[in-house]
Amino acid sequence: MTIIDQLKQDYARFPQHQTYSLYAEDVQFKDPLNQFQGVDRYRRMIDFLARFFKHIHMDLHAIEQPSPALITTRWTLHMNAPLPWAPRLSITGRSELKLNEKGLISSHLDNWNCSRFSVLMQVLGR
Repeated sequence: MTIIDQLKQDYARFPQHQTYSLYAEDVQFKDPLNQFQGVDRYRRMIDFLARFFKHIHMDLHAIEQPSPALITTRWTLHMNAPLPWAPRLSITGRSELKLNEKGLISSHLDNWNCSRFSVLMQVLGR
């Protein structure tokens, strides 16, 4: 199975049963809320999402490999925030996954198509 095929499966079942073996031990991760290094830290972030947010679903709109060392994805993440009124959040974005010489993901950069403020407005129901 190719890395593209495995990533498609991971997106389809996100956040459950992710294939962390696709990532280098020292993977660099960055999104609008987090920046850190290490596959263990990445796993803890995914576990946090799975524990605290409800009804998580990831729509994968596109996945491409424009070069041997780069995979790009476009996606929408849907989830209910852990608040009494359980607001439904939808965050669209894209990811750039850089591969090292072993074919492992060494950098995972997420960009959102919305601001952190607009996500806060979704939480507030506005």
